Amino acid sequence: MDQQQAFEQVTVVGGGLAGSECALSLAARGVPVKLIEMRPVRTSPAHKTGDLAELVCSNSLKSTRVDSAAGLLKAELDLMGSKLLPLAKASAVPAGGALAVDREAFAQAVTQAIEESTLIELVRQEVTEIPQGPVVIAAGPLCSEALFVSVQALLAESGAAEALSFFDAAAPIVDASTIDREVVFTQSRYGEAEVGDYLNCPMNQEEYEAFIHELVNAKRVVQKDFEQKDLFRACQPVEEVARTGLDSLRFGALKPVGLTDPRTGRRPWAAVQLRAENREGTAYNLVGFQTNLTWPEQRRVFSMIPGLAQAEFFRYGVMHRNTFIDSPKALDETFAVPTRSQVRFAGQICGTEGYTEAIASGLLAALNTYAALTGAPKVELPATGALGSLVAYATNPNTVDYQPMHVNFGLVPPLEGPRLKKKERYQAYADRALKDMKNYIQSRPDLLF
Repeated sequence: MDQQQAFEQVTVVGGGLAGSECALSLAARGVPVKLIEMRPVRTSPAHKTGDLAELVCSNSLKSTRVDSAAGLLKAELDLMGSKLLPLAKASAVPAGGALAVDREAFAQAVTQAIEESTLIELVRQEVTEIPQGPVVIAAGPLCSEALFVSVQALLAESGAAEALSFFDAAAPIVDASTIDREVVFTQSRYGEAEVGDYLNCPMNQEEYEAFIHELVNAKRVVQKDFEQKDLFRACQPVEEVARTGLDSLRFGALKPVGLTDPRTGRRPWAAVQLRAENREGTAYNLVGFQTNLTWPEQRRVFSMIPGLAQAEFFRYGVMHRNTFIDSPKALDETFAVPTRSQVRFAGQICGTEGYTEAIASGLLAALNTYAALTGAPKVELPATGALGSLVAYATNPNTVDYQPMHVNFGLVPPLEGPRLKKKERYQAYADRALKDMKNYIQSRPDLLF
């Protein structure tokens, strides 16, 4: 890269994970950036602060195991030089085999990195129209109505104005000091850590069935019976999962496999897990308990969980409508609008769902914007990788009934040779992906350094 080259300023709209990664990655390549974030001038239904990269649902960035799609994506981001992933690792809290962060410390670290960059101008205001010049729209699925109207108008010019919606939900957080430690015990499933990183609220059969009865009959904020198309399956409200069958949660978020209740010496019938929200361990979120229940009902029903009878809630669960673009129909393989190639999208507004996926999308937007500024070829990541396969899916015009998607091994090309068992197959996917990614990085020193 020519460090003396003068670049046109790039506007990045949205200071979430994707926008922050994009801004920092462009600045690292000598590109001046105007990062526009509407908070705290105007807030959203889910955000609580004005910090950049605020996590609004879980505080987990999922598995770090390279033989999982989520862990492989992190390994790929490390190779590609992600700016946010190191900040997430530095803000980590105990979470077994997952990367979970102290969300306040992480957001403050990202905000500080942005504010200290001499090439990033941080502007706090609402964007109502798409700016001129090179721009990355990373406004997230909760972008303001005025901006989304402008986005729809732009997409209409290319004959693809359709936008889809789904409901998303966040889990409640409780005060650690109000958890009954005589009932709740510390342990990770399957011995994931020598010292358990999760708190477990054990239930016997009677307690579980009484809880499920109250859960499915509790009052909801949005009074409707949701269909699958209304909900993003990775963030379905806990009561909607319970509605599908008495044992659905016991084989899902409340599965007791690998746990032993020290009071009985036996596996509980079901167990609610709590994960630390911060390094100090003063707050815990209820894992898998995204919800649409009213706040009084959350207090009543969740207090039935053994160990949480006297729990105080720092935050109740919330539910909101998210909106995303039908990317396979509306955007090209770089997430740009075909009729206005200087406008590119990144993050959840594209339907690439997940925290780490949002970081990856922001990095990819930065790389393709930088390539366009320098006249270099676009980024074409190997489809064998976690990120490359997700991008291929999200930008393939043949993808129908497009829905938000996490990275997963169902998107990668099959392996050659005899079929392997699941564990060996996933490791083989990871080995192939990392080899192909390393080769690609070596072939593009103009972009990846």
